[in-house]
Amino acid sequence: MIFVEKRPGEDMIQIENVSRRGFLRGMLGTGALVLSVQILPEKLLGATVSAGEDPMANAALRPNVYLAIATDGMVYIVAHRAEMGSGNRTGLPRIVADELDADWTKVKVESATGDEKYGDQDTDGSHSVKSFFETLRQAGASARLMLVRAAAQTWGVPEKECATELSTVVHKPSGKKLSYGELASAAAKLPVPKKEELQLKPRSEWRYIGKAASGYDLKDMTTGKAVYGQDVQMEGMVYASVAHPPVFGSAVKSVDDSAALKIAGVKQTATIDAFKPPVTMQALGGVAVIADNTWAAFQGKKKLKIEWGQSEHSVWNSDAYRKELEATARKPCKVVRENGNVDREFAKGGKIVEAEYYAPMLAHAPMEPPAALAVYRNGKVEAWAPTQNPQGAQEAVAAAVGLKKEDVTVHMTLLGGAFGRKSFPDFIVEAAVLSKKTGKPVKVVWSREDDIKFDAFHSVAAMYFKASLGADGKPTAWLQRSVFPPIASTFDPKGLYADAGEIGLGFSDIPFAIPNHRAENGPAKAHTRIGWLRSVANIYHAFGVHSFVGELAHAAGKDQLEYVLALLGPDRIMPREELPKDYTNYDGEYADYPIDIARFRRVVQLAAEKSGWGKQKLGNGFGMGLAVHRSFLTYVATVVQAEVKDGQVNIRRVDTALDAGTIVNPTTVRQQFEGAAVMGTSIAFYGEITATDGVIDQSNFDSFQIAGMNVAPRETNVHIVESDAPPAGVGEPGLPPVAPAIYNAVFTATGKRIREMPLTKAGLA
Repeated sequence: MIFVEKRPGEDMIQIENVSRRGFLRGMLGTGALVLSVQILPEKLLGATVSAGEDPMANAALRPNVYLAIATDGMVYIVAHRAEMGSGNRTGLPRIVADELDADWTKVKVESATGDEKYGDQDTDGSHSVKSFFETLRQAGASARLMLVRAAAQTWGVPEKECATELSTVVHKPSGKKLSYGELASAAAKLPVPKKEELQLKPRSEWRYIGKAASGYDLKDMTTGKAVYGQDVQMEGMVYASVAHPPVFGSAVKSVDDSAALKIAGVKQTATIDAFKPPVTMQALGGVAVIADNTWAAFQGKKKLKIEWGQSEHSVWNSDAYRKELEATARKPCKVVRENGNVDREFAKGGKIVEAEYYAPMLAHAPMEPPAALAVYRNGKVEAWAPTQNPQGAQEAVAAAVGLKKEDVTVHMTLLGGAFGRKSFPDFIVEAAVLSKKTGKPVKVVWSREDDIKFDAFHSVAAMYFKASLGADGKPTAWLQRSVFPPIASTFDPKGLYADAGEIGLGFSDIPFAIPNHRAENGPAKAHTRIGWLRSVANIYHAFGVHSFVGELAHAAGKDQLEYVLALLGPDRIMPREELPKDYTNYDGEYADYPIDIARFRRVVQLAAEKSGWGKQKLGNGFGMGLAVHRSFLTYVATVVQAEVKDGQVNIRRVDTALDAGTIVNPTTVRQQFEGAAVMGTSIAFYGEITATDGVIDQSNFDSFQIAGMNVAPRETNVHIVESDAPPAGVGEPGLPPVAPAIYNAVFTATGKRIREMPLTKAGLA
């Protein structure tokens, strides 16, 4: 944290680093927030690091990469995936601790570096628990068995007579006990058990899994001790801020840095080469200003005079681009799913309903903008960063500085929000490249303006829907089209169509019982980086699909709840052959994670019941809206109660019911879905990124708003369905149904159908 102060009688501006705790102490000492008050920095500024730290190195027992036990009884458990508020540093270690029978008060959680030995570390797609549930249980169970065997050998008793309690092995007949610390060295001499030797605990004996727990880092977070990317410092480091190409794909032609070098604290400037298409995971390029502090680096960047080369993307203007997408959506496109014959059914006539929907491009705007510290020394790089993908960062840095992957170490700090943005390691690459150029540790810090203007954006989308309704009001035919620049375009400039995974995010997998159904995907050229944002294409697909369901319910003269339940049809497992042959199912085996209509129905009925559906009169400014969506293998139904008064929409209440299968920490689940209600409200009300001549128009929260307390839902309720199904995602599935439920509520309140996001376009926010 930087404080800037001009003291009386002095011409020089004093710039001081102050930690969060120091800042809070100063606030509390004065009783108010007064920025001109001098606050002296603490001795420890954020988190001072040195290369090569390994707190687990001296532990006696290390049976696998995920845990270690020291002779003092401390149990170290590795959290190998990023913590960005998703609860991974609590949930994943508690899976290990449960099978280990460890005393949670004697557990220390360590973040992993980027290393293939941990398996996939890319923390997106809501699959941390799903993908590692059994692996982590086995890791804990193997250590438990080794400790039991060590105790049995020590006592000279049969292994079957021994059991475990909290961090202790007990000989049941005699009552003898040995702590894990006392047994660690002996256990380390034993072979690691084979998988078939392990006996995992039955569900009835779970100690931590399924039980509510506060976050492991919560105390540190609330007292300012938690270490985020912005906190990390190293002796002798310098700061850097990078001027990126204003138009995607352009490069530096010339630079005049003379004015920048006159700024007090600025040391030098350095050019970072522009990427060669495709951008993949590399840096955008530009000119870096390197200084003693962030303030000087930011001010120096403003003084740079840069001539940028031409880019084909300078023709990009949002309004014209929207018209292109919408025109494409009105024409036949590539078929990605087909059941029955929609053309033959439409030819019969009947009641036809058509609608077009538009969702704009979005920025991630996490609370913590990108920041990374890197040091290049002796042909190796060590970096500290709030990254969702340390292995991807390791590979990208190695490629950028010309090293082998194994010569790059990437440490994960806590992430002050991410939503998918920090799966891209561009800011880490910048720090490594600049460290090699300067010979010093370099900390790259992005401003909020950098963060919004040079994001890897969530895609814009235009959608078209058409349905023919039978005598009962249900669709006899349903056609849907979605047109959006795909994420694949970031990795292949010629990529115009979504791949099976992306189109399968809430579009080619709708669950409704429709005899004739076709889904199509149209081509769209990208003019910027397209990336992953929380729930990805489910955001706009859920908006389109469930808004259209609301329209069909109205056209049929039906209550929306009644209509949705009828549209789902009878309880059944959707046959795999009804889905596209290349449907990826969020990388879940269909036998384990089929599309189950009964689970859809259960969450719809639960959300409706808890919200009091049907008990309040709709219209005259009050409305209720419903949306139900399956994403990341989790079933979610959301009911929104909205009041529209004086042209303003107020979200009075949100009720969300979810079935995510086996849940590790209900506290985390509730937090994720409460947060999704706020984020979904932000997207519905304000979210929009536009471009003029290839330059992003928005630059901060004044032009890219997020929901404040006056807009966020007044009351949010989360209702969890008890389930013993395999674990599914919880970080992302809460988001998709929120916006369409809001829009359906606005319709029942006002009779006004809104088909484009955000609500500011309709003058209702």
